[in-house]
Parts: sequence; C-alpha cells; structure tokens
Amino acid sequence: MFEVRDGASRIGLSGKLLHSKHFQKFLTLPHFNYRMHLTISAKQLGRKRPLISNKIIEIDDIGPNPTIQRLIEAVVDQQVREYNSKPVEKSLLPFMDQEVIDNAVGTGKVGFGSIYNEAKADPLAAKRTALQAYADGLFVLFVDDREFTDSNDTITLHPTTVITFIRLTFLAGSYW
Repeated sequence: MFEVRDGASRIGLSGKLLHSKHFQKFLTLPHFNYRMHLTISAKQLGRKRPLISNKIIEIDDIGPNPTIQRLIEAVVDQQVREYNSKPVEKSLLPFMDQEVIDNAVGTGKVGFGSIYNEAKADPLAAKRTALQAYADGLFVLFVDDREFTDSNDTITLHPTTVITFIRLTFLAGSYW
C-alpha cells in the first residue's frame, strides 16, 4: 500500500542497502515522494455499468486514517495531474466503434473524447469544487460498502479498501 521512491532506486541514492536506523534518517530527506495506491470505483445512478471499475490509482500518502476531506483532495489531485498530463492531439480521422458509442449514449453525450480547451485544470479550484459538490450531496462516497456523509469523518485504509464514488443524477423539471 505504501511505497517510497527516490527517483533512481528504492534502496538508496548510492544503491546500497540501508540499515533500519539509517533508513529512517534517509526517509526524512526532502527528495522523497511518499505515495500510496487506492482502488476506486465511480458509478452513476441509473447506469448498469460503472463509470470506473476498481481502478488502482497512485496518490500522495494521506496515511492510514485520513478524513474524508483529505481523501477527496488526494483523489482530485491525482485526477487533475492525470488530466493535465494528457497531450492535446488532433487526429485527422477520429473514429469510434459501436461499443464506445453505446457506452456514451448511456451518459447522454457522444463525443470523440477530444480536449478542445487546452487550458490546464487548477488543482485548488478543483478541490474546492469537489468538496462543495460533496457537501451539497451531488455525490456520495462509500469506503468498503460503508457510506460516509461528513467530510470530517475519519476512515481506515487497508490494501484491499475500495473507495466508491456515486454520482447522483437529479431530475430536471417538475410534475406541476
């Protein structure tokens, strides 16, 4: 679940195996990125298939007992990094097969997945938006089949933990 990277190797900058007391000192050096893996799913009410099914993502280390707010922020950070790293490419003849079209019809939008806006996403704005959406009830969050409703709740993460985001769809119009 937790992984330490130093860019060149996982043992040490010199390539030597470090003893535990030296390793602890080595871990405090500023060049380390602490990362952890999470399994996430994303679903939408009214859809048979999940939007994302048990995808393993790598996020900044948030520890084994983060708050829901910290978890959402870490997932949004990862998603913004992934989005911003996508190259803007223009294909001469874009195409979709029937399965892609059928899946897109279920969401109500069929498109080629092209990014027309070349602006990069702002991580701080994305975090604020996601936390506001959570507070407003636009999506719910389950950790191992247990719903969490307060962003200050603390959760326990294990290597087998599955985080599920369910996007709620509200009906437009009225019955008047």
